[in-house]
Amino acid sequence: MLNIALKLSEEIGSTEHFVKAAIQLLDEGATVPFVARYRKEVTGGLDDVQLRNLDERLSYLRELEDRKLVVLKSITEQDKLTPELQKSVENADSKTLLEDIYRPYVQKRRTKAQIAKEAGLESLAFQLLEDQSLNPENVAQGFINADKAINTTIEALDGAKQILMEHFSDNPELTSKLRDYLWDNAKVKSNVVEGKEQEGIKFSDYFDAAEAISAIPSHRSLALFRGRNEGFLTLTLTLDEENEPVAINNSQTCVNSLANHFNINADSNAGKWLNESARWAWRVKLSTRLDTELKLRLREDAEQEAINVFSQNLHSLLMASPAGPRATIGLDPAYRTGVKIAIVDNTGKFLENTVVYPHQPQNQYSQAIEIIATLIRKHNIDLASIGNGTASRETDRLVADLSKKYPELNLNRIVVSEAGASVYSASELAAEEFPDLDVTVRGAISIARRLQDPLAELVKIDPKAIGVGQYQHDVNQSKLAKSLSAVVEDCVNAVGVDVNMASAALLTHVSGLNSTLAKNVVAFRDKNGKFKERKQLLKVPRLGEKAYEQCAGFLRIMDGTNPLDASTVHPEAYPLVERIINTSGTNIKHLIGDSKFLKQLNPKDYSDESFGEPTIIDILTELEKPGRDPRPEFKSATFKEGVEKMSDLQPGMILEGVITNVTNFGAFVDIGVHQDGLVHISVLADKFVKDPQSVVKTGEVVKVKVVEVDLQRKRIALSMRLNESVRDNQAAPKSAKSPNMQRKPHQQAQPEANNAFAQAFANAKK
Repeated sequence: MLNIALKLSEEIGSTEHFVKAAIQLLDEGATVPFVARYRKEVTGGLDDVQLRNLDERLSYLRELEDRKLVVLKSITEQDKLTPELQKSVENADSKTLLEDIYRPYVQKRRTKAQIAKEAGLESLAFQLLEDQSLNPENVAQGFINADKAINTTIEALDGAKQILMEHFSDNPELTSKLRDYLWDNAKVKSNVVEGKEQEGIKFSDYFDAAEAISAIPSHRSLALFRGRNEGFLTLTLTLDEENEPVAINNSQTCVNSLANHFNINADSNAGKWLNESARWAWRVKLSTRLDTELKLRLREDAEQEAINVFSQNLHSLLMASPAGPRATIGLDPAYRTGVKIAIVDNTGKFLENTVVYPHQPQNQYSQAIEIIATLIRKHNIDLASIGNGTASRETDRLVADLSKKYPELNLNRIVVSEAGASVYSASELAAEEFPDLDVTVRGAISIARRLQDPLAELVKIDPKAIGVGQYQHDVNQSKLAKSLSAVVEDCVNAVGVDVNMASAALLTHVSGLNSTLAKNVVAFRDKNGKFKERKQLLKVPRLGEKAYEQCAGFLRIMDGTNPLDASTVHPEAYPLVERIINTSGTNIKHLIGDSKFLKQLNPKDYSDESFGEPTIIDILTELEKPGRDPRPEFKSATFKEGVEKMSDLQPGMILEGVITNVTNFGAFVDIGVHQDGLVHISVLADKFVKDPQSVVKTGEVVKVKVVEVDLQRKRIALSMRLNESVRDNQAAPKSAKSPNMQRKPHQQAQPEANNAFAQAFANAKK
């Protein structure tokens, strides 16, 4: 069997010893954030990314080993297991290879080949394959048997052909070779279903197109499968042979490869008959199976890439800079139904709400300014959080006019994404938190809080509702949920949680806690008052030693009895800090923040069997600035005055905006006109960009140039190459453009960059 630890060590770039240690910790219930931060000596410093990969691959390889046992048992029961076959099964390093090996031994329904074997034709089939000098007709004469319904040589040879077809198609080495060849050389050919041209117009880029299967980007693959699933496209695998594309089931190259694999000599007496058997084996069995397998691989790879993109975007959004503990007014804009207003204090506690009607049809502009100004004075507010939905720019202008009229208020206004706010406001969680408030008020509260602390508020929302993915409804939902859950867990634990301020929703994602324990922590806090030290967590119902070990280091207690409780230093390391204090002749209050003194300490002087240098270095670094926030400094975009709708845009304008979504083909940017613009990957930077995530992140404030505005289709083309002319931006390098599928001449007449924008807007944000 496979040495799982050794294989994983090769895959993640570690040693077998450290991988075994990591596996043991995970099996014992330790979380990835805990192992990554507090068990560095044990795992050789494996980080959270390596540990996530290890955890995922560990599950796969264990499933593979379990499947091997089933396969070996099945073959043994058939009395067909040889030492060579057993070795092949045990050494198989993928589920695909294992199933290839097992295929000849799978208990099949009664096939034509099995019926032929029962008629005694197996000997005929292999005589002709092994001695190709024989004449098939002559040999077949000896297998005519009326009792077994073999009345002619034609029937005998047909039965023998069925046996060889199954033999050829079940050969694992040949199957693997042909699978690899097709992946490297085949193309996906898409065509519109006849009569569906108008109904499926959004897939027009794929009505007659082809692209190498191994080169199709994730977003185009998922668009193709969506088009097929909705009944607008057909997808065919083709190979270029003799300068013409042919469907793979008609590939002579593959037939020849099969014939060569079994040493079929076309010039021999049996050559023609054997070649025909090979052709039918390919056409009827192998090509059909490989067509399904390769399309499945294409889809799975595309789904995984889409999940990765979604996860990266979510990570960037959750780790966006917080405005901090400042009293905030949240404004949820609308026209007819008014601007919903909610006030929260510097802890996020809801204080008051109202509604103003500054926009059409009521147009109570002046009254709205006075009402908002009164609220700001009453609650000492210095931050306004404005949702970016309908009437956002008009509401932004309203608050700007308020600031001009009352400059002494020193109000800072920021437009924030309200994605998911409506989902939260109608959720069971929101109903529990604010049972007496209308859903519209809950939405305004969420908008205010997500400016104060995006992470603490966004964890209350299903990540799939935040809208930073591409084709999120087309991918495996369980895999997506698992990946996004891991991202949330990593972000929450990277930042840390104030146990006296956190909601149950936030605490749920802390290492070692679950929904029940999180609610118990909040209930204990409500009943007994604020936690004064971490040890009190052990008094929380059902929170035992193991959960305490996992969560304590990620929970902060500000202004508690022990200053270390506000840091990432784990309670298990408090004795080490005491030792440092005793040997240095100082106290904890003087030690914390004394950067000069701490940098003079040698970690080697304090290492022992319990704590190695990596942990000690982390502790000394933490003591310099305890509880530091890893998120960037708060910064907001300033939308250009007078640019509030698409018709205000002009090519050449340079604007500031916020990246709302990053995809494989570029980034979408909110520039304050109620329609995100697309910066195509080819104009994301002044250099070649392979991965947009390497140069931009969701939530990042950027400057962009307007390249093209299509009012009719509501599409905005932007560029981050600010020093180039609009003409240069439009003429993006062909090698960097998307899509790259081959089209008919009349389709190529349309500028390819425009196709890229059209496709992106038509498909990616659905």
